[in-house]
Amino acid sequence: MKQTPPVADPFPILSPPCHWCELAENVLDGHRLTPAEGLGILRAADEELLDLLVASYRVRHYYFGRRVDLNFLVNAKSGLCGENCSYCAQSCVSTADIPHYKLISPDEILEGARLAAQRKAKTYCTAISGRSPSDGELDVLTDVVRKIKASYPLKICLSPGLLSLEQAQRLKAAGVDRINHNLNTSRRHYPKICTTHSYDDRLATLRVVHQAGMEICSGGIVGMGEEDTDVVDLALQLAELQVEAVPINFPIPIAGTELQSSQRLNPRYCLKALVLFRLANPRCELRIAGGRELHLGPLQPLGLYPANSIFVGDYLTAKGQSPDEDYRMIEALGFEIGDCD
Repeated sequence: MKQTPPVADPFPILSPPCHWCELAENVLDGHRLTPAEGLGILRAADEELLDLLVASYRVRHYYFGRRVDLNFLVNAKSGLCGENCSYCAQSCVSTADIPHYKLISPDEILEGARLAAQRKAKTYCTAISGRSPSDGELDVLTDVVRKIKASYPLKICLSPGLLSLEQAQRLKAAGVDRINHNLNTSRRHYPKICTTHSYDDRLATLRVVHQAGMEICSGGIVGMGEEDTDVVDLALQLAELQVEAVPINFPIPIAGTELQSSQRLNPRYCLKALVLFRLANPRCELRIAGGRELHLGPLQPLGLYPANSIFVGDYLTAKGQSPDEDYRMIEALGFEIGDCD
């Protein structure tokens, strides 16, 4: 009797070897991501997205488990900046309708620390606009940091602009744990977003931060008209600097800034960018920062497979997702909020 050949499954479940998982294992064994591998991640087919997320989570879980570290940000000095960064609502070329004020009082900075602790943040981030802090601003900041350290179990991250070694040493002595100073993009693309200071100026600040004994928080903004190669160059530059924290922002269109009509990124590309920064910087605290709500959209929870950190609350001049929504997202993923070490 002639047998009827089996009917082919029109929807076969394919299980090809996961070369991204192999790359993740190589990274855990000490391999440093190459430019070609970085471009491969960003340009991978959307059908490979889940494999990319699995691979990045393998690395993220190895170093951070299921923990999500929360950061709380206060804009302690707004506007009044002489730099012309095209992405920033606080720059001298911006006409954005934002508050302008000098350094807030020590009591207000202390209140921010209380809110940070209340919102389960591990790190309290304080930013001041401007090229560099004045001596008077440093006096206030160093004094209030000592008070925060005496009252709350928070890690202190300060974003003060360009720093000299002497200024960095003062901040270290006061108890500042980490300095945020974003490279923002690649060396090639940098002159297209800022001309009042250089890429090398930013690199110099990062080097004195490590020299003073503090951690570096430095990342960038993906979606400012750069090429894929620029995103890869930034990821690999941060790896070379061995930064401890990498915040990745996506542009928030703010009327009055030069980038108010920047391109809308699709969420799959944003996720691939996060995978890139995780595999290039396996040990770093990778943070999804400004613009996650807009550009990741309904895929936002998937960003926590490569990343292990988010801001809880608002950004410098833009509103963020409510803390309760963040807590629910973390719980739904089966993750847990990290305690301050």
